[in-house]
Amino acid sequence: MAKSRKSRRGATAASVAETVDGGLAELIPDPDRARAWTLLLDGAPQSHVDLDDPAFLSFEYQRRLGHVIDLVAPPGRPVQAVHLGGGALTLARYVAATRPRSTQQVVERDAPLVELVRRELPLDRNARIRVRSTDAREGLAKVPDGWADLVVADVFSGARTPAHLTSTEFLDEVRRALAPGGWYAANLADGPPLTHLRGQIATAAARFAELALVADPTVLRGRRFGNAVLVAADEPLPIPELTRRAASDPHPGRVEHGRALRDFTGGATPVTDASAVDSPAPPASAFT
Repeated sequence: MAKSRKSRRGATAASVAETVDGGLAELIPDPDRARAWTLLLDGAPQSHVDLDDPAFLSFEYQRRLGHVIDLVAPPGRPVQAVHLGGGALTLARYVAATRPRSTQQVVERDAPLVELVRRELPLDRNARIRVRSTDAREGLAKVPDGWADLVVADVFSGARTPAHLTSTEFLDEVRRALAPGGWYAANLADGPPLTHLRGQIATAAARFAELALVADPTVLRGRRFGNAVLVAADEPLPIPELTRRAASDPHPGRVEHGRALRDFTGGATPVTDASAVDSPAPPASAFT
């Protein structure tokens, strides 16, 4: 049951809280933006949405994924995108706003969360967004061969990425769904000693010819827990432009690629279904 609810036309907004499959979901109004909300799951920030300006991305990692979306095709050209993990549908809304007439599939396992988001943060009626409430890998398996220009993985369960979404076998499914020239982008979270992140880079390198990693330099140096965005493709990535965008972000990021990224892996080996484990849990201080 909702603990509180705002009137969408009211001058003031109250938070909305509901129990979903993933725990307690809270929609907290943004005091600085009239129709913007932050989604929390069990107190952990998951998404931010501005209904008046869906091209506005508040979270650092979502802006970096936004850079990827901007560069995957010429500006404004429609794309076919698959989002594994939905949250408040922030990135699907971003694609719809910046690339009108795009066709998108969102796979979000938490059906009550999808219902909450659709009710309280309704999608634009013109957005071509289909949401499936199923496991991310199962949903990906239903995407036709070669359908997607972009696959974005941003899946967390209890603030951890499930093991079965970290393996070479999972990336085989990603590759199957991608069109020639398509890109894969993943939101990864790790902290010192960065074992998970290094393993994910090695795993992607076993399946894709070109990689780039975008993250805060302090995360890359293993000084704190944080997010990193991994981009993978079979054709050269626009590294100079990605680097420029990451560097000019309000929270500047660094782009690693080529030899430097290979060296960063430190000899890590690819993860398989047999060896996969969930990503590490963030420390309590990560959300304070």
